[in-house]
Amino acid sequence: MGGRASGADGHAGVGRTVAFKFDAKRWSQTDRIAGGATLVLLISLFLPWFKWSLGAYGSTSWSGLSTHGFLYLVLIICLVVLAYLVLRAGYEQLPFKLPLAHEPLLLIATLVNLVLVLIAFLDKPSVLLASAGWDFGAFVALVVAVVAAAPLGIPAIKARTNSAK
Repeated sequence: MGGRASGADGHAGVGRTVAFKFDAKRWSQTDRIAGGATLVLLISLFLPWFKWSLGAYGSTSWSGLSTHGFLYLVLIICLVVLAYLVLRAGYEQLPFKLPLAHEPLLLIATLVNLVLVLIAFLDKPSVLLASAGWDFGAFVALVVAVVAAAPLGIPAIKARTNSAK
């Protein structure tokens, strides 16, 4: 599990491999915020998102994943983001080439998660002609999806508005 080391000329060294060595200091503050929020988002997908009262019989609740199948895409994106951040902490230089730079890649992933979580949050299920109510998992997911995207999205928006002036 290693990549090729680059020599002074930028070419891969023959037969030399770079070992994986986890170092959280390689993460920026933005990486830490986005990664932590993404981890909490991953967990929140399994928490109760919607509840429906059954009167004297109690109540029932559903997780985000059991209510909205498209949230499995959020689950996959969360796992990819977390694995990517672990790889960035483990290698000084990733052993493979990515199609995008680090910040745009994280921004796209966290924004897709935010949009999908927002859609799932607003699309409350109807049960026997009555709407279900939100449960705490939906609120946690929405807040951490915003937190994950904000440190990447706010600077991108500011840069875009400054370039438009």
